[in-house]
Amino acid sequence: MTERENLPAIIVAQDVVISTTQRGSLVMRGLAAFQENKKRELDADAQFNLGYAYENGKGVPQDHKEAVKWYLLAAKQGHAGAQSSLGYAYGHGEGFPQDRKEAVKWYLLAADQGHATAQYNLGCMLGCMCDHGDGVPQNYKEAMKWYRLAAEQGFTHAQINLGLMYYYGEGGDQDYEEAVKWFRLAAAQGNADGQYNLGCAYDNGEGVPQDYKEAAKWFRLAAAQGNADGQYSLGYAYDHGEGVPQDRKEAVKWYLLAADQDNAKAQHSLGYAYDHGEGVPQDYNEAVKWFQRAAYQGLAEAQNNLGLMYQKGRGVPQDHKEAAGWHRLAAEQGYASAQYSLGLRYKDGQGVPQDYKMAVKWFRLAADQGHATGQWELGKMYQDGRCVEKNDEQAAYWFQKAAEQGNVRALESLKKLGIDWKK
Repeated sequence: MTERENLPAIIVAQDVVISTTQRGSLVMRGLAAFQENKKRELDADAQFNLGYAYENGKGVPQDHKEAVKWYLLAAKQGHAGAQSSLGYAYGHGEGFPQDRKEAVKWYLLAADQGHATAQYNLGCMLGCMCDHGDGVPQNYKEAMKWYRLAAEQGFTHAQINLGLMYYYGEGGDQDYEEAVKWFRLAAAQGNADGQYNLGCAYDNGEGVPQDYKEAAKWFRLAAAQGNADGQYSLGYAYDHGEGVPQDRKEAVKWYLLAADQDNAKAQHSLGYAYDHGEGVPQDYNEAVKWFQRAAYQGLAEAQNNLGLMYQKGRGVPQDHKEAAGWHRLAAEQGYASAQYSLGLRYKDGQGVPQDYKMAVKWFRLAADQGHATGQWELGKMYQDGRCVEKNDEQAAYWFQKAAEQGNVRALESLKKLGIDWKK
Protein backbone atom coordinates (compact mmCIF):
# COMPACT_ATOMS: atom_id res chain seq x y z
CA MET A 1 0.00 0.00 0.00
CA THR A 2 1.31 3.43 -0.87
CA GLU A 3 1.37 6.25 1.64
CA ARG A 4 -0.22 9.65 1.18
CA GLU A 5 -0.28 12.96 2.95
CA ASN A 6 -2.57 15.45 1.25
CA LEU A 7 -1.60 19.06 1.83
CA PRO A 8 -3.07 22.13 0.16
CA ALA A 9 -1.16 23.27 -2.92
CA ILE A 10 0.92 26.45 -2.80
CA ILE A 11 0.72 28.67 -5.88
CA VAL A 12 3.16 31.27 -7.11
CA ALA A 13 2.79 34.87 -8.21
CA GLN A 14 1.15 35.52 -11.54
CA ASP A 15 0.55 38.97 -12.98
CA VAL A 16 -2.80 39.02 -14.78
CA VAL A 17 -3.86 42.60 -15.38
CA ILE A 18 -6.78 42.35 -17.77
CA SER A 19 -8.61 39.72 -19.82
CA THR A 20 -7.17 38.66 -23.18
CA THR A 21 -10.16 39.97 -25.14
CA GLN A 22 -10.13 43.36 -23.43
CA ARG A 23 -6.37 43.56 -23.69
CA GLY A 24 -6.34 42.87 -27.45
CA SER A 25 -8.80 45.70 -28.06
CA LEU A 26 -6.90 48.17 -25.88
CA VAL A 27 -3.53 47.25 -27.40
CA MET A 28 -4.84 47.98 -30.88
CA ARG A 29 -6.19 51.32 -29.68
CA GLY A 30 -2.83 52.18 -28.12
CA LEU A 31 -0.92 51.28 -31.27
CA ALA A 32 -3.37 53.20 -33.44
CA ALA A 33 -3.03 56.30 -31.29
CA PHE A 34 0.74 56.03 -31.35
CA GLN A 35 0.88 55.59 -35.13
CA GLU A 36 -1.66 58.35 -35.76
CA ASN A 37 0.48 61.03 -34.12
CA LYS A 38 3.80 59.98 -32.63
CA LYS A 39 4.46 63.50 -31.38
CA ARG A 40 1.26 63.77 -29.42
CA GLU A 41 1.61 62.84 -25.77
CA LEU A 42 -0.34 59.63 -25.21
CA ASP A 43 -2.68 59.21 -22.29
CA ALA A 44 -1.79 56.75 -19.57
CA ASP A 45 -4.04 53.96 -20.90
CA ALA A 46 -2.41 54.13 -24.33
CA GLN A 47 1.08 54.16 -22.80
CA PHE A 48 0.17 51.21 -20.65
CA ASN A 49 -1.17 49.22 -23.56
CA LEU A 50 1.85 50.01 -25.69
CA GLY A 51 3.94 48.63 -22.85
CA TYR A 52 1.86 45.47 -22.90
CA ALA A 53 2.24 45.21 -26.68
CA TYR A 54 6.03 45.35 -26.44
CA GLU A 55 6.14 43.04 -23.46
CA ASN A 56 4.18 40.33 -25.26
CA GLY A 57 5.07 40.99 -28.91
CA LYS A 58 1.52 41.96 -29.85
CA GLY A 59 1.69 43.89 -33.13
CA VAL A 60 5.31 44.89 -32.48
CA PRO A 61 8.54 42.92 -31.90
CA GLN A 62 8.80 41.75 -28.28
CA ASP A 63 11.05 44.15 -26.39
CA HIS A 64 11.05 44.20 -22.58
CA LYS A 65 13.12 47.37 -22.38
CA GLU A 66 10.70 49.22 -24.62
CA ALA A 67 7.80 47.79 -22.61
CA VAL A 68 9.07 49.12 -19.29
CA LYS A 69 9.74 52.51 -20.88
CA TRP A 70 6.02 52.86 -21.68
CA TYR A 71 4.94 51.33 -18.37
CA LEU A 72 7.10 53.89 -16.57
CA LEU A 73 5.48 56.80 -18.45
CA ALA A 74 2.00 55.52 -17.56
CA ALA A 75 2.99 54.67 -13.99
CA LYS A 76 4.22 58.21 -13.37
CA GLN A 77 0.75 59.39 -14.32
CA GLY A 78 -0.65 57.15 -11.58
CA HIS A 79 -1.83 54.28 -13.80
CA ALA A 80 -2.30 51.36 -11.39
CA GLY A 81 -1.98 48.65 -14.03
CA ALA A 82 1.31 50.11 -15.24
CA GLN A 83 2.59 50.40 -11.68
CA SER A 84 1.72 46.75 -11.10
CA SER A 85 3.43 45.75 -14.36
CA LEU A 86 6.55 47.68 -13.35
CA GLY A 87 6.52 45.80 -10.05
CA TYR A 88 6.43 42.56 -11.99
CA ALA A 89 9.23 43.71 -14.32
CA TYR A 90 11.49 44.61 -11.39
CA GLY A 91 10.56 41.46 -9.50
CA HIS A 92 11.43 39.21 -12.45
CA GLY A 93 14.25 41.20 -14.02
CA GLU A 94 12.41 41.91 -17.28
CA GLY A 95 13.65 45.12 -18.90
CA PHE A 96 15.39 46.12 -15.67
CA PRO A 97 17.96 44.40 -13.47
CA GLN A 98 16.02 42.39 -10.87
CA ASP A 99 15.31 44.54 -7.84
CA ARG A 100 12.75 43.18 -5.37
CA LYS A 101 12.81 46.32 -3.25
CA GLU A 102 11.90 48.43 -6.30
CA ALA A 103 9.24 45.86 -7.21
CA VAL A 104 7.63 46.28 -3.79
CA LYS A 105 7.64 50.07 -4.24
CA TRP A 106 5.65 49.88 -7.49
CA TYR A 107 3.32 47.11 -6.30
CA LEU A 108 2.55 49.21 -3.23
CA LEU A 109 1.59 52.24 -5.33
CA ALA A 110 -0.79 50.12 -7.39
CA ALA A 111 -2.07 48.16 -4.38
CA ASP A 112 -2.96 51.37 -2.57
CA GLN A 113 -5.24 52.16 -5.51
CA GLY A 114 -7.06 48.85 -5.01
CA HIS A 115 -5.34 46.99 -7.86
CA ALA A 116 -6.04 43.33 -6.97
CA THR A 117 -3.14 41.80 -8.91
CA ALA A 118 -0.68 44.19 -7.27
CA GLN A 119 -2.17 43.43 -3.86
CA TYR A 120 -1.78 39.71 -4.52
CA ASN A 121 1.79 39.96 -5.83
CA LEU A 122 2.73 42.23 -2.92
CA GLY A 123 1.39 39.56 -0.58
CA CYS A 124 3.51 36.96 -2.39
CA MET A 125 6.68 39.02 -1.97
CA LEU A 126 6.11 39.80 1.69
CA GLY A 127 5.02 36.26 2.50
CA CYS A 128 7.90 34.62 0.64
CA MET A 129 9.48 31.88 2.78
CA CYS A 130 12.99 32.52 1.46
CA ASP A 131 15.36 35.26 2.59
CA HIS A 132 16.73 37.00 -0.51
CA GLY A 133 18.80 39.44 1.53
CA ASP A 134 17.55 42.27 -0.65
CA GLY A 135 15.89 44.60 1.81
CA VAL A 136 12.44 42.99 1.53
CA PRO A 137 11.92 41.31 4.91
CA GLN A 138 9.37 38.55 5.32
CA ASN A 139 6.21 39.87 6.94
CA TYR A 140 3.33 37.40 7.20
CA LYS A 141 0.93 39.90 8.76
CA GLU A 142 1.42 42.38 5.93
CA ALA A 143 1.19 39.57 3.38
CA MET A 144 -2.11 38.46 4.90
CA LYS A 145 -3.43 42.02 4.78
CA TRP A 146 -2.73 42.35 1.05
CA TYR A 147 -3.99 38.86 0.23
CA ARG A 148 -7.23 39.67 2.02
CA LEU A 149 -7.76 42.91 0.07
CA ALA A 150 -7.26 41.07 -3.23
CA ALA A 151 -9.30 38.07 -2.07
CA GLU A 152 -12.24 40.28 -1.15
CA GLN A 153 -12.24 41.47 -4.76
CA GLY A 154 -12.66 37.85 -5.88
CA PHE A 155 -9.03 37.31 -6.93
CA THR A 156 -8.83 33.51 -6.75
CA HIS A 157 -5.05 33.18 -6.30
CA ALA A 158 -5.27 35.54 -3.33
CA GLN A 159 -8.18 33.58 -1.89
CA ILE A 160 -6.09 30.41 -2.05
CA ASN A 161 -2.99 31.94 -0.50
CA LEU A 162 -5.02 33.61 2.22
CA GLY A 163 -6.56 30.22 2.93
CA LEU A 164 -3.08 28.71 3.09
CA MET A 165 -1.96 31.30 5.62
CA TYR A 166 -4.87 30.33 7.86
CA TYR A 167 -4.16 26.65 7.22
CA TYR A 168 -0.52 26.89 8.31
CA GLY A 169 -1.04 29.60 10.95
CA GLU A 170 1.15 32.16 9.20
CA GLY A 171 0.42 35.76 10.16
CA GLY A 172 -2.07 34.72 12.84
CA ASP A 173 -3.62 31.75 14.59
CA GLN A 174 -4.11 28.51 12.68
CA ASP A 175 -7.75 28.33 11.62
CA TYR A 176 -8.85 25.47 9.37
CA GLU A 177 -12.43 26.72 9.11
CA GLU A 178 -11.28 30.10 7.83
CA ALA A 179 -8.91 28.34 5.42
CA VAL A 180 -11.80 26.27 4.06
CA LYS A 181 -13.90 29.41 3.61
CA TRP A 182 -11.33 30.94 1.24
CA PHE A 183 -10.58 27.65 -0.55
CA ARG A 184 -14.30 27.26 -1.19
CA LEU A 185 -14.62 30.76 -2.66
CA ALA A 186 -11.79 30.05 -5.10
CA ALA A 187 -13.18 26.59 -5.90
CA ALA A 188 -16.64 28.05 -6.62
CA GLN A 189 -15.02 30.21 -9.30
CA GLY A 190 -13.61 27.09 -10.93
CA ASN A 191 -10.03 27.49 -9.72
CA ALA A 192 -8.41 24.04 -9.82
CA ASP A 193 -6.03 24.72 -6.93
CA GLY A 194 -8.97 25.87 -4.82
CA GLN A 195 -10.88 22.72 -5.73
CA TYR A 196 -7.91 20.52 -4.85
CA ASN A 197 -7.33 22.31 -1.53
CA LEU A 198 -11.00 22.01 -0.63
CA GLY A 199 -10.76 18.30 -1.43
CA CYS A 200 -7.81 18.05 0.96
CA ALA A 201 -9.86 19.67 3.71
CA TYR A 202 -12.62 17.08 3.34
CA ASP A 203 -10.08 14.26 2.97
CA ASN A 204 -8.28 15.21 6.20
CA GLY A 205 -11.32 16.44 8.13
CA GLU A 206 -9.75 19.87 8.64
CA GLY A 207 -12.23 22.72 9.01
CA VAL A 208 -15.05 20.45 7.85
CA PRO A 209 -16.22 16.97 8.90
CA GLN A 210 -14.14 14.28 7.19
CA ASP A 211 -16.02 13.19 4.07
CA TYR A 212 -14.18 11.06 1.51
CA LYS A 213 -17.08 11.26 -0.97
CA GLU A 214 -17.01 15.07 -0.90
CA ALA A 215 -13.21 15.01 -1.12
CA ALA A 216 -13.35 12.82 -4.23
CA LYS A 217 -15.89 15.20 -5.80
CA TRP A 218 -13.52 18.16 -5.49
CA PHE A 219 -10.47 16.14 -6.50
CA ARG A 220 -12.35 15.11 -9.65
CA LEU A 221 -13.19 18.72 -10.54
CA ALA A 222 -9.54 19.72 -10.12
CA ALA A 223 -8.33 16.63 -11.98
CA ALA A 224 -10.62 17.34 -14.93
CA GLN A 225 -8.81 20.67 -15.35
CA GLY A 226 -5.45 18.91 -15.49
CA ASN A 227 -4.43 19.63 -11.89
CA ALA A 228 -1.75 17.01 -11.16
CA ASP A 229 -2.34 16.96 -7.39
CA GLY A 230 -6.04 16.46 -8.00
CA GLN A 231 -5.34 13.66 -10.47
CA TYR A 232 -3.05 11.90 -8.03
CA SER A 233 -5.52 12.26 -5.16
CA LEU A 234 -8.42 10.99 -7.27
CA GLY A 235 -6.24 8.04 -8.26
CA TYR A 236 -5.52 7.37 -4.59
CA ALA A 237 -9.23 7.50 -3.81
CA TYR A 238 -9.92 4.82 -6.45
CA ASP A 239 -6.89 2.82 -5.31
CA HIS A 240 -8.15 2.62 -1.73
CA GLY A 241 -11.90 2.92 -2.23
CA GLU A 242 -12.19 6.22 -0.37
CA GLY A 243 -15.35 8.08 -1.42
CA VAL A 244 -15.57 6.05 -4.65
CA PRO A 245 -15.79 2.32 -5.34
CA GLN A 246 -12.33 0.72 -5.28
CA ASP A 247 -11.09 0.42 -8.86
CA ARG A 248 -7.37 -0.14 -9.35
CA LYS A 249 -7.54 0.28 -13.14
CA GLU A 250 -9.20 3.66 -12.73
CA ALA A 251 -6.59 4.54 -10.12
CA VAL A 252 -3.78 3.77 -12.57
CA LYS A 253 -5.46 5.95 -15.21
CA TRP A 254 -5.36 8.99 -12.93
CA TYR A 255 -1.90 8.19 -11.57
CA LEU A 256 -0.59 8.11 -15.12
CA LEU A 257 -2.06 11.52 -15.96
CA ALA A 258 -0.45 13.03 -12.88
CA ALA A 259 2.82 11.14 -13.34
CA ASP A 260 3.17 12.51 -16.87
CA GLN A 261 3.16 15.96 -15.24
CA ASP A 262 6.05 14.84 -13.01
CA ASN A 263 3.96 14.40 -9.89
CA ALA A 264 6.38 12.34 -7.79
CA LYS A 265 3.72 10.72 -5.59
CA ALA A 266 1.81 9.54 -8.65
CA GLN A 267 5.01 8.20 -10.20
CA HIS A 268 5.73 6.26 -7.04
CA SER A 269 2.16 4.92 -6.92
CA LEU A 270 2.52 3.72 -10.52
CA GLY A 271 5.76 1.98 -9.56
CA TYR A 272 3.98 0.30 -6.69
CA ALA A 273 1.10 -0.76 -8.98
CA TYR A 274 3.51 -2.39 -11.47
CA ASP A 275 5.58 -3.95 -8.68
CA HIS A 276 2.51 -5.65 -7.18
CA GLY A 277 0.36 -6.08 -10.30
CA GLU A 278 -2.47 -3.89 -9.00
CA GLY A 279 -4.58 -2.44 -11.83
CA VAL A 280 -1.88 -3.38 -14.37
CA PRO A 281 -0.01 -6.59 -15.19
CA GLN A 282 2.97 -7.07 -12.88
CA ASP A 283 6.05 -5.64 -14.58
CA TYR A 284 9.23 -5.06 -12.56
CA ASN A 285 10.89 -3.09 -15.35
CA GLU A 286 8.01 -0.61 -15.41
CA ALA A 287 8.04 -0.51 -11.61
CA VAL A 288 11.73 0.44 -11.60
CA LYS A 289 11.14 3.10 -14.27
CA TRP A 290 8.49 4.88 -12.20
CA PHE A 291 10.30 4.43 -8.89
CA GLN A 292 13.37 6.00 -10.49
CA ARG A 293 11.47 9.01 -11.80
CA ALA A 294 10.02 9.69 -8.36
CA ALA A 295 13.29 8.90 -6.56
CA TYR A 296 15.24 11.37 -8.68
CA GLN A 297 12.76 14.03 -7.54
CA GLY A 298 13.72 13.24 -3.96
CA LEU A 299 10.63 11.32 -2.83
CA ALA A 300 11.88 9.26 0.12
CA GLU A 301 9.32 6.46 -0.26
CA ALA A 302 10.33 5.95 -3.89
CA GLN A 303 14.03 6.01 -3.00
CA ASN A 304 13.39 3.32 -0.42
CA ASN A 305 11.45 1.12 -2.82
CA LEU A 306 14.03 1.59 -5.57
CA GLY A 307 16.61 0.42 -3.05
CA LEU A 308 14.49 -2.69 -2.45
CA MET A 309 14.35 -3.39 -6.20
CA TYR A 310 18.15 -3.33 -6.35
CA GLN A 311 18.37 -5.41 -3.20
CA LYS A 312 16.10 -8.12 -4.63
CA GLY A 313 17.21 -7.80 -8.26
CA ARG A 314 13.72 -7.05 -9.53
CA GLY A 315 13.69 -5.14 -12.83
CA VAL A 316 17.41 -4.37 -12.38
CA PRO A 317 20.50 -6.53 -11.75
CA GLN A 318 20.92 -7.21 -8.04
CA ASP A 319 23.28 -4.60 -6.63
CA HIS A 320 23.61 -4.28 -2.85
CA LYS A 321 25.81 -1.19 -3.09
CA GLU A 322 23.25 0.63 -5.23
CA ALA A 323 20.50 -0.52 -2.88
CA ALA A 324 22.35 0.89 0.10
CA GLY A 325 22.84 4.19 -1.70
CA TRP A 326 19.11 4.65 -2.29
CA HIS A 327 18.24 3.53 1.22
CA ARG A 328 20.68 6.08 2.59
CA LEU A 329 19.05 8.93 0.61
CA ALA A 330 15.63 8.01 1.99
CA ALA A 331 16.96 7.37 5.51
CA GLU A 332 18.59 10.79 5.64
CA GLN A 333 15.15 12.29 4.97
CA GLY A 334 13.86 10.52 8.07
CA TYR A 335 12.03 7.70 6.27
CA ALA A 336 11.75 4.98 8.93
CA SER A 337 11.63 1.92 6.63
CA ALA A 338 14.80 3.08 4.89
CA GLN A 339 16.50 3.73 8.23
CA TYR A 340 15.71 0.15 9.24
CA SER A 341 16.94 -1.20 5.88
CA LEU A 342 20.17 0.78 6.12
CA GLY A 343 20.69 -0.49 9.66
CA LEU A 344 20.26 -4.04 8.40
CA ARG A 345 22.84 -3.46 5.68
CA TYR A 346 25.41 -2.26 8.21
CA LYS A 347 24.60 -5.19 10.48
CA ASP A 348 25.06 -7.73 7.67
CA GLY A 349 27.71 -5.88 5.65
CA GLN A 350 25.61 -5.82 2.47
CA GLY A 351 26.60 -3.02 0.11
CA VAL A 352 28.46 -1.27 2.95
CA PRO A 353 31.26 -2.40 5.28
CA GLN A 354 29.89 -4.25 8.31
CA ASP A 355 29.57 -1.75 11.15
CA TYR A 356 27.48 -2.56 14.23
CA LYS A 357 27.81 0.99 15.55
CA MET A 358 26.18 2.36 12.39
CA ALA A 359 23.61 -0.43 12.51
CA VAL A 360 22.61 0.61 16.04
CA LYS A 361 22.38 4.25 14.94
CA TRP A 362 19.96 3.55 12.09
CA PHE A 363 17.91 0.95 14.00
CA ARG A 364 17.46 3.48 16.79
CA LEU A 365 16.30 6.20 14.41
CA ALA A 366 13.75 3.81 12.89
CA ALA A 367 12.71 2.50 16.32
CA ASP A 368 12.14 6.00 17.66
CA GLN A 369 9.61 6.51 14.86
CA GLY A 370 7.75 3.36 15.85
CA HIS A 371 9.14 1.00 13.19
CA ALA A 372 8.37 -2.41 14.73
CA THR A 373 11.13 -4.44 13.06
CA GLY A 374 13.62 -1.66 13.78
CA GLN A 375 12.57 -1.86 17.45
CA TRP A 376 13.11 -5.62 17.47
CA GLU A 377 16.52 -5.30 15.81
CA LEU A 378 17.57 -2.64 18.32
CA GLY A 379 16.42 -4.92 21.13
CA LYS A 380 18.56 -7.71 19.68
CA MET A 381 21.59 -5.44 19.60
CA TYR A 382 21.11 -4.78 23.33
CA GLN A 383 20.48 -8.46 24.03
CA ASP A 384 23.65 -9.52 22.19
CA GLY A 385 25.76 -6.54 23.30
CA ARG A 386 26.72 -5.50 19.79
CA CYS A 387 28.30 -2.04 19.93
CA VAL A 388 26.14 -1.28 22.95
CA GLU A 389 26.51 -2.56 26.48
CA LYS A 390 24.60 -5.82 26.91
CA ASN A 391 21.41 -4.83 28.67
CA ASP A 392 18.43 -7.18 28.98
CA GLU A 393 16.22 -4.42 30.38
CA GLN A 394 16.78 -2.27 27.30
CA ALA A 395 16.33 -5.32 25.10
CA ALA A 396 13.02 -6.12 26.80
CA TYR A 397 11.90 -2.49 26.45
CA TRP A 398 12.35 -2.51 22.67
CA PHE A 399 10.94 -6.04 22.31
CA GLN A 400 7.79 -4.89 24.12
CA LYS A 401 7.50 -1.83 21.86
CA ALA A 402 7.66 -4.12 18.83
CA ALA A 403 5.31 -6.69 20.39
CA GLU A 404 2.69 -4.00 20.94
CA GLN A 405 2.55 -3.73 17.15
CA GLY A 406 2.16 -7.49 16.75
CA ASN A 407 5.77 -8.32 15.84
CA VAL A 408 5.97 -12.12 16.25
CA ARG A 409 9.76 -12.26 16.63
CA ALA A 410 9.54 -9.74 19.46
CA LEU A 411 7.07 -12.00 21.31
CA GLU A 412 9.47 -14.93 20.92
CA SER A 413 12.38 -12.82 22.15
CA LEU A 414 10.41 -11.79 25.25
CA LYS A 415 9.69 -15.45 26.03
CA LYS A 416 13.41 -16.24 25.83
CA LEU A 417 13.98 -13.50 28.40
CA GLY A 418 11.40 -15.19 30.64
CA ILE A 419 8.81 -12.45 30.11
CA ASP A 420 5.25 -13.62 29.56
CA TRP A 421 3.99 -10.53 27.79
CA LYS A 422 0.40 -9.99 26.79
CA LYS A 423 -0.94 -7.02 24.87
